[in-house]
Amino acid sequence: MDRAGALTRAVAAFAADHLRADEVCVGLSGGPDSLALTAAAVHAGLSVRALVVDHRLQHGSADVATAAARAARALGARAEVLEVSVGHDGGMEAAARDARYTALELARDGLPVLLAHTMDDQAETVLLGLARGSGSRSIAGMRPWSPPWGRPLLGLRRADTVGACADWGLAPHTDPHNSDPRFTRVRLRAEVIPLLEDVLHGGVVEALARTASALQGDNDALDDLAEQAYRAAGSGEDSTELGVGGLADLPDAVRTRVFRRWLYDVGATGPTSRVIGAVDALAVGRTRGHVAIGGTPQYRRVVCRVGDRLTITDLPR
Repeated sequence: MDRAGALTRAVAAFAADHLRADEVCVGLSGGPDSLALTAAAVHAGLSVRALVVDHRLQHGSADVATAAARAARALGARAEVLEVSVGHDGGMEAAARDARYTALELARDGLPVLLAHTMDDQAETVLLGLARGSGSRSIAGMRPWSPPWGRPLLGLRRADTVGACADWGLAPHTDPHNSDPRFTRVRLRAEVIPLLEDVLHGGVVEALARTASALQGDNDALDDLAEQAYRAAGSGEDSTELGVGGLADLPDAVRTRVFRRWLYDVGATGPTSRVIGAVDALAVGRTRGHVAIGGTPQYRRVVCRVGDRLTITDLPR
């Protein structure tokens, strides 16, 4: 099987569908997925700038980052190493991801960034969304194109990137974190998905990826309806108020999307499903009082209902 050719064709097709120029950044860790993506992007005729994020979480990480940058240059790409400091919020996986995306955003200079997520990563994302009960938006997984982030390899398996590296004679880095059972994704990859494949007689990764793709289309349709309702319910430039008189008869899936959009617009601190549900109950008259959506050490920011409008109020602590 020509796996190198399959990756190159996937990147070329992605570029034809989504990119307006041939210059891109690639997020490169040095592992097989991102190294194969870098090679494929170069072979697809793109001008590639590899961004190597050194999380500085392991001994020798600087050497790994330097080697990855060297490999990218040997392929014909430009490369630079971005050192980051990883915090602690949400655990090491989440903190490292946040630091990585922040570094890539700051370094991309307006260019799109290609990321090496595969169908296997998509399946893991869908399973995590299911386990957390976080709704269709989470189960829909990662989109191939969510500007500036592009994921050309979502239709290919992890085995394809490993095979492509072998085809090109590349020597990817093996990250010990990818086999560390402390991390949820590692256990999904090593234990849960193989068990599901065995019990359900194969095809689980592909089925989970199809589920994500189908839900993305459903979400787009519901988001469009919610956007229309949000504009109709707004109050001009004053986003701290939202009319609710015409929202009660909307389907729940549309109405809660309206409130989610509004909460983000007014600066709510990461509105969860619970908070959105509480605002929904307040809007349709199932509850009274107020709903806390963030604030500072000096005050709490809350949503109240006044007549047929929701409004934002700051209450002293």
